This record gives sequence, C-alpha cells and structure tokens, in this order.
Amino acid sequence: MGTTDIAARGRPFGKGTGFRKSLMTLAASVMLATSAHGATPATAEVNTTGLAVTDDTVTVGILHSITGTMALSEIGSVQAEKLAIDQINASGGVLGRQIEFVQEDGASDWPTFAEKSRKLLRQDNVAAIFGAWTSASRKAILPVIEQYNGMLYYPTFYEGLEQSPNVVYTGQEATQQILAGIDWAVEAKGAKTFYLLGSDYIWPRTSNKIARKHIDKLGLKVVGEEYYPLGHTQFNSVINKIKLKKPDVIFASVVGGSNVAFYKQMKAAGVDFTDEKPLLLTISVTEDEIRGIGGENVEGIYASMKYFQSLDNPNNKEFVAAFKEAYGDDMVIGDVTQAAYLGPWLWKAAVEKAGSFDIDEIRKEFAGIEFNKAPEGYVRIHENHHLWSKTRIGQAQLDGQYKVVYETEELMEPDPFPEGYQ
Repeated sequence: MGTTDIAARGRPFGKGTGFRKSLMTLAASVMLATSAHGATPATAEVNTTGLAVTDDTVTVGILHSITGTMALSEIGSVQAEKLAIDQINASGGVLGRQIEFVQEDGASDWPTFAEKSRKLLRQDNVAAIFGAWTSASRKAILPVIEQYNGMLYYPTFYEGLEQSPNVVYTGQEATQQILAGIDWAVEAKGAKTFYLLGSDYIWPRTSNKIARKHIDKLGLKVVGEEYYPLGHTQFNSVINKIKLKKPDVIFASVVGGSNVAFYKQMKAAGVDFTDEKPLLLTISVTEDEIRGIGGENVEGIYASMKYFQSLDNPNNKEFVAAFKEAYGDDMVIGDVTQAAYLGPWLWKAAVEKAGSFDIDEIRKEFAGIEFNKAPEGYVRIHENHHLWSKTRIGQAQLDGQYKVVYETEELMEPDPFPEGYQ
C-alpha cells in the first residue's frame, strides 16, 4: 500500500511493559484535563455523514513529509501525533472508540499533499487530518479540505492572514511570533538594522513582508532581503553580502535541509553567533532541525517560538519522558512537534464536547476549549480557530537545546489579520 500505514487498534510502540505503564500513567494524567464521557453512544448517533467510524473504532489521517527536504522537520510531528493517539487509546479512546490512523507521505511536494488529502477524505473517509508543515503544503490541502468538509489540525507557526472553518491552527501566527520576536530584539538588544533571509515560498515571503512592515513602523531599517529555493545548499554569496551590510540582526526563515548547509557555511565563514555580531533570530530552527545541523553550528542563535524542550514545568517533563520512552533517549522535541501533539487531544475534546464525530457539530464547540496538560503550559482555542499561547525567546546551546531567556507574562491572543499588516 505504498506509504499508507493503517495502525493496529491500540497498538503500543513495542517498548515493553515499562513503556505501556508509563503510557497509561501519562494518559491518565492528561485525561484529568479533558472531558469525561459515559457509555459508548451508538454509531448512528455520532456519525451521520459517512465517516470511518464503527462501534469501536474511528479512523483519522496523518499527512506529513517523511521523505524529501522537509522530512528533517516533519518526522517529529508524525511521532508526536502517534504518541498522542496511543495515549488517548490507552485512556479509553474517543467516545468509547479506539483511534486507528492512515498515514500518507506528502513527500515535500505540494501537489502530492493535495492528492493525498483528497484520498484521505474521499477514499478513507477519515474523521480528521493531522498534517502539513509548510504553508505551501497547507495551501495545497486547504481547497480540498474545504470542498469535502474535512478538518485539518495544522501544527506549524505560520504567517497568519488566513482563517478557515476547516482548520485548527495549533502553532502560532505572525503577531505571536514575528512581531513579538522583533520587539524583543529591539527592546532587549537595541537592534536597529535587519537582514531578512528565507526559503522561497509563501511562508518566508509573507513573514518577511510582515516583518518589514513592522520594522518600518518602528522607524528602523531593512538592509537586505534574500530568498532561496527549498533544498538550496549554496549560501556563500549571501553570507558575503551579510558581512558587507553588517546588520544588527539576521532574521532567518530558512527551512528544511537547507538549514544544515546555511549554518555550517556561516560557521565556516568565521561567523560566531555567541558574540551576537550579528545577532541571528530565527523563526524556523527548532530542536528538530538542530539535531541535523549540529549544536556547534548554531550555538548562540536566538529563536522566537512558543515551546522549547527545556521548558521547566510538570506537563513538559511528563511529555518529554514519554516521547523519549517511545522513540529513544537521543530524540529531541521542537516547537512544531509539540504543537502537533496538541492536535489529537484538542480534536478529542471537541468531539466529546459535541457528542459527535460530525465536522459541523464539532466545529461549533472549538471556541473556548482548554487543554491544561499541554507541554507548553496551558492553551485555549480562540473563536478564530487559533490558540492563545505565550511567546518565548530561546538561545541555542552547544548541546542542541534552547535556554529560555524571555517569555510573555500572559497568553497572547491570536490575531491572524493584524491591522496594517495585510
């Protein structure tokens, strides 16, 4: 069946009795923060639209790139979604039903994402899709999922300027990441000049358009702006330009495998990020990417995210322990991986609040749904289908982890259409 993987119902990760016990413990802990349900309702009552729901199972879709240039970034999302599904199954499932999944590979190719999402919705009749990473892949899925009235749980920080009744955005939008990150660089580091650098597709270009407008509003200056195709590996030319321009900040949104080449070439060119001349502020390099880049090549850079593996709270400690138990002690967890983990839990909460798997019914229930056991702390779904969340700034350490140096005191309200930035 190619890249399709239909999970065995309730199948553990194969780590033995100890892992199953830890899985049950964490699942029980998380269940304290989700709605309880009574007897299993009849299928005819909770599935009136022909979804893949039986008396004891419900099937969902997982759609990420596990091959191609984006695999470096997206495999963690797949792992997190499967972990959440296993935990939910261990705690009793959703409306008394165990979750099965069909996994498809978007292969770092946007038309493939559209094709696979159509297959998941029309052939597999999945009740939800957890997937995509780049904005290009999300935009490819969007018309398909709206046409067939599916529901996508999208985990990546993104440029905003979108709000769909068929998408729940579990990552941050621009005001929570880009504007907050630039404000920190200006206020904490006295930054006045910026060099914008990104991969060549919708998210980096739109993100930098927003960043440029914000920099202009602050009365500061953009001294350069460059874009390179996905998978690009030759950055020596732009490194020379950056050295000539001497910006205070490199604002970077390079993604996927290109990050490995970029940061290694910066290091080879004698750039020492620990002296912050220039300071590098990324909105795309999580711990997942650092695992491929090497901590020695990024030590000293800063990232604007809502989650870092190093967060010191009980929720995160449990999550990190469960993730490593499932996938190995050498695994790392980045912002998007954590946001992907939220998707199945938020879907479960909406389904059980609605008492139905039907898309139109669960859509009515999203606003106000809370998740107290989120590894990032606490999240709540806004009526615009984005999450209230904190913004944090982390500085990369030699060991590949980020040290949190700043976080907002309160949750930031999501605003996907900020006035003056469209």
